[in-house]
Amino acid sequence: MTSFLLQVTTAATAAADTAATAASQAADAAAATGDLSLIDLILKGGWIMVPLFLLSFVSIYIIIERYLTIRRAAVNPDSFMAGIRGLMVKGDLQGAKMLCAQNPSPLARMVEKGIRRIGLPLKDIESSVENVGKIEIARLEKNISILGIIAGIAPMLGFVGTIIGVIKIFYAISTTGDFGIAQISGGLYTKMVTSAAGLIVGIIAHVGYHWLSIMVERLIFRMENSAIEFMDILQDN
Repeated sequence: MTSFLLQVTTAATAAADTAATAASQAADAAAATGDLSLIDLILKGGWIMVPLFLLSFVSIYIIIERYLTIRRAAVNPDSFMAGIRGLMVKGDLQGAKMLCAQNPSPLARMVEKGIRRIGLPLKDIESSVENVGKIEIARLEKNISILGIIAGIAPMLGFVGTIIGVIKIFYAISTTGDFGIAQISGGLYTKMVTSAAGLIVGIIAHVGYHWLSIMVERLIFRMENSAIEFMDILQDN
């Protein structure tokens, strides 16, 4: 993940450096004619748009990757626990292990660990199942916290870009002595692009963070219910 992000950063920085001059000229020409496209307006945001672009890319990547991972983990037939119960009632522990191996899900790995600990006190079996559950939950939540960080950083980064642009505008006014609404608004509207971009990236990361967290919580609830059902099966036998 780290090497991939470094490659993306290097490529994006190089692309931004090579395209900066041409993009600026195109945007200036478009502004002169009164017609400024969305792409030209984004490029007017300056270098601060590069890290914002990277944050947006990372957010989208994590959202898609975690969504697919959680969906795969949640796919577990309703008949799984019924099958485990039936095999354990018959005393077919090997068959129960094979059934778990055929279901590559967090729940199946939890149950398999419990089956392998049969013969120990129930409390020890329950602890083993809980420990596996904690590991599986940590795997499901991997990188989701990064979305929370991006949701906080992106808007602030965009606001910093706008502030830097405003500082440059007033510095130019102080050195040239040329003050007017045209000079202020002409530069300020392009600098507001970074704030808008930061807010958009922050919203995407914020929504993705809470959406994935809800999915994980629902899966955890199902895993806990199944773990309780498994311990009930052991007690009945």
